[in-house]
Amino acid sequence: MHGNKQHLQKDFFLYNASKARSKTYINMREVSQRFRLPPSEYVIVPSTYEPHQEGEFILRVFSEKRNLSEEVENTISVDRPVPQPGSSDQESEEQRQFRNIFKQIAGDDMEICADELKKVLNTVVNKHKDLKTHGFTLESCRSMIALMDTDGSGKLNLQEFHHLWNKIKAWQKIFKHYDTDQSGTINSYEMRNAVNDAGFRLNNQLYDIITMRYADKHMNIDFDSFICCFVRLEGMFRAFHAFDKDGDGIIKLNVLEWLQLTMYA
Repeated sequence: MHGNKQHLQKDFFLYNASKARSKTYINMREVSQRFRLPPSEYVIVPSTYEPHQEGEFILRVFSEKRNLSEEVENTISVDRPVPQPGSSDQESEEQRQFRNIFKQIAGDDMEICADELKKVLNTVVNKHKDLKTHGFTLESCRSMIALMDTDGSGKLNLQEFHHLWNKIKAWQKIFKHYDTDQSGTINSYEMRNAVNDAGFRLNNQLYDIITMRYADKHMNIDFDSFICCFVRLEGMFRAFHAFDKDGDGIIKLNVLEWLQLTMYA
């Protein structure tokens, strides 16, 4: 698969028939098979019988001429958002509702802390009955404030909150796209594609970490965990780019900088 080092999506396997496969696909301790194939490019997919399990495998290739093989892996990166032109339309009904809710909770200073952000978000999210969530936690809201707090006040003003809500709406659209059975959750495989659609390019090791950190025992991820994951990813990428002055993908941190990065991201 020269030139294609990206994770292969489900459609690839729907429209490309396998050239060879093991004769028996049952739950055995060990399955081995020998194939003779013409010279070409191949994708080899080892798997366990049950999903979400780990197992070792050995691949031995005999060829008349030298052959090259490598693990298919993404390069870790994030898409930079393209600034959207400002709209000259009148304030929408949703924007008016948010402004009113924001004013009621924020008070005279027109800024909200983590507790107040939790009230605002949960008031709105609870109106979406199709989302399986117990509401955003206080820790989630603190992470959101750390992500969007551009003036370092530890609070969000109306503009910062509006920017945050636009992100949540975009991520909510991705969540609904992959929640095809309308269960209010997405599974770990769908999460991989959702992360990619949100502009985050991760490798297999990071996808495994996301599953361990945010999925339940059935390997499903609810809306709250979904948003928390994206907030965390965006915060970590933003913090890394702030330290990566020369853009070479490598940073050097002292202990204070490291603690600041992990505490605020």
